[in-house]
Amino acid sequence: MATAPAPRLLVGLGNPGGEYSETRHNAGFWFCESLGRSLGARFAFESRFHGFAAHLRDAGLWLLMPQTYMNRSGQAIGALARFYRIPPGEILIVHDELDLPPGQLRLKSGGGLGGHNGLKDACAHLGSQDFWRLRIGIGHPGDRNEVVNYVLKPPRREERPLIDEAIDRALANWPSIARGDWEKAAQRLNVRSPRLEPDRQGG
Repeated sequence: MATAPAPRLLVGLGNPGGEYSETRHNAGFWFCESLGRSLGARFAFESRFHGFAAHLRDAGLWLLMPQTYMNRSGQAIGALARFYRIPPGEILIVHDELDLPPGQLRLKSGGGLGGHNGLKDACAHLGSQDFWRLRIGIGHPGDRNEVVNYVLKPPRREERPLIDEAIDRALANWPSIARGDWEKAAQRLNVRSPRLEPDRQGG
């Protein structure tokens, strides 16, 4: 894992529009926007890539926030990846994760899609599941029939600081990711937040 290529495309997943901006499903956008600010990126809408994009030439990195709604995220990702010939192994997709409580992160390559519609569509357009994922925990409502309603609502007051702190930890470890030192970044990110209570289930 330590010798894997550095990312050339980072995608934050979310839904466009002000009504969704503070909802749990937009955690990927939150990270992408924060990283863009820290790197001095300037986002502009790129119609050919169906989203807001920023190119950091010195870093050889694209940042992308699809504006196609979550279940069609792959349309934007595939368009940019094909145009610049970026293979799946050099793509990092940042998204909300129901199976992790607020405050937890997981950085990994490949694996299952966990029922996430954004990842499913990305896989369909890339023709591969072998992209990197940074999963931002948002917790689970405890009833799968409530999932859609849950992800489209803002985090509870006590949850948002935990999610923000997790994003801050990911930003602090961005230099390792940018170098392609995925193993070092994963060791630091794939741990429990010190503020999480031992019996917390995120529900």
